[in-house]
Amino acid sequence: MPTISDTVTTPDGSCDITFATPAEAHTGPWPGVVMYPDAGGRRQAFTDMATRLAGYGYAVLVPDVYYRDAGWAPFDMANVFGDADERARLFAMMRKVTPEVMARDAVAFFDYLDSHPDVNGSAFGTTGYCMGGRTSLVVAGRVPDRVAAAMSFHGGGLASDDPGSPHLLADQMRAAVYVAGAENDPSFTEEQSQTLDAALTEAGVEHTIEFYAAAHGFAVPDNAPYDLSAAHRHWAAMQDFFGAHLR
Repeated sequence: MPTISDTVTTPDGSCDITFATPAEAHTGPWPGVVMYPDAGGRRQAFTDMATRLAGYGYAVLVPDVYYRDAGWAPFDMANVFGDADERARLFAMMRKVTPEVMARDAVAFFDYLDSHPDVNGSAFGTTGYCMGGRTSLVVAGRVPDRVAAAMSFHGGGLASDDPGSPHLLADQMRAAVYVAGAENDPSFTEEQSQTLDAALTEAGVEHTIEFYAAAHGFAVPDNAPYDLSAAHRHWAAMQDFFGAHLR
């Protein structure tokens, strides 16, 4: 699939992105999707994933959510959480990506998609992994006019005590929502899923919440808990969900 590197100008600077489109570009334009990476940030694994999603008929934007830390060194996702210094560096970068930052950046990403000749429509899809799964739902609540379908895979903090928790935005959401949690994941428990379900139901948001029989990180190939069966299930879910809500 055609995949390029580009930049998006945001209120805070210049954000590097990966942008992938289907090989059959002459049959476009295509629905647009923003794919938010996990805590490890934009890297080859997400270029590969964006390329695969593009192959299903979408124009896919993967942002460098850490662009404010210009020149940041990549993380080794197999070992980062076992290395105290690297874990501290990762968490310090993650803390800078606040809900307010997520929303500001998202507007710029959607404007990029809206103006691109290979993209159609004015409302888009969002999908994300780990912290990106939370971002996907936060953006659906904070920029509701621009999101038609929001997906979260092994996302954490979706219904927490944090005042920025996305479940508190349910009454703002206009998107259909799909959440796939990991079993035995303390960052998104069964109790939290019930809280999220109740908030979305009360707000009248079309939604699905499921748990996959896999560990946190199951969908991203360079994560240690990557699970091939669960990953296949997540690709099928994206095909079905985006196919139903973005076309």
